[in-house]
Formats: sequence, structure tokens, C-alpha cells
Amino acid sequence: MIPYDESTKRLRELKPVVLSGHLVRLEPMHEKHLKDLSEVGLDPEIWRWMLYGQMTTEQDLKNWIKEILGRQAKGKDLPFSVFQISSGRAIGCTRFMNVEAIHRSLEIGGTWYGRAFQGSGVNAEAKYLLLTYAFETLGCVRVQFKTDARNIQSQRAIERLGAVKEGVLRKHMILPNGSIRDSVYYSILDDEWPGVKQHLQKRLMERKILAD
Repeated sequence: MIPYDESTKRLRELKPVVLSGHLVRLEPMHEKHLKDLSEVGLDPEIWRWMLYGQMTTEQDLKNWIKEILGRQAKGKDLPFSVFQISSGRAIGCTRFMNVEAIHRSLEIGGTWYGRAFQGSGVNAEAKYLLLTYAFETLGCVRVQFKTDARNIQSQRAIERLGAVKEGVLRKHMILPNGSIRDSVYYSILDDEWPGVKQHLQKRLMERKILAD
């Protein structure tokens, strides 16, 4: 296990990093990714359960990227653009957020992909890369996920990762459209990670994303 002080320092000084797999490469989010992201991200279904409201124009998405990068500048988030290696194009986004260095924990969230890439294995590999980095490089003891209680697709995707459902925070957030959402929380702990990692590797090998 990474020593407590070293892990806390790494989380306090969280820096942009590139994480590469077989299907996807996670690069630090940048405004230059806007064109690619606009081509796949201006779909109302993508943003239906998200916390930011609808993205209907390239300017909306540009403003969203600026907001997320502003959070990074404050040390709150570490956002990534997800690139499809075969095409070299950005197909979605994800990020580390709610980093609690003293508690050695963080959240993986703000994840979306163009609809053509959903169910293609990119999410499983992206989460595998993020979780491996969180537990094995940053020394986290807890990684959490949350989603809208109405978003069954997201809940099933989190459960397929091997995360444990912890419960529901009722009337947790008020969305831009005025609706009030309950949030479902999940987590993976450091002592659960070896089993989750093995499970994810098996999933990726079955999809021919990882080699035996």
C-alpha cells in the first residue's frame, strides 16, 4: 500500500495525466477538443440526467468545458477527454472530482459519450484506467460514483463495474430544469479493488479489448 503521507500529497497535488488503453486514451481536457466533442455531444439524451442542463449548441459545450476547467484550476476536479484510439477523435468526457486528499478518496463522474459509442466497451476500459490509477498510483482507499435515481442505464453500468450500492440521498439536488433528483451512491474500496480489477479484466478480455 502507498504510504499515507505520500498518497495524501499526490491527491493534494493532483496533476494532469494521460491514461492509455487499447480502445481509448484519456487526455487532459482542453478547449481544443471542442470540435470533436461538439460532433458527438449535442444530443439531448446525453444530458438528460446530467447536472448541467442541455447542451444544444457548440457555444453551450464551450461554456461547459470552461466551467469544468475552472474547477480543475481550483483543485476540485481533474477532467479528461476520452479519445477513441482507432479514429484519434474525442468521443466523450469523464473526470476525477470531489477529491478528499486527507481521506484518500475521490469520485469518478461527469461521464458521457456520444451515443454511437455507448455499449461499445469504451466506458468499461475508461473506468478500468481511472480506477487503476486511483488505487494503484494515487493510493485511494475509496472511489465513489453517484447518479440520478431515475437513470437506470447509469446505475446498471456502475453495477457492472463491481461497485457496491450504498444508498440513496433523497432530494439531493435541484437540476437546471427545476426537477429535484434523488442520488444513488456507489463505491469501491481499496480492499475490494483486486477482485473488481480481476472482474473488469475478464470483461475486457471477453470483449477482446485486453489480451489473455
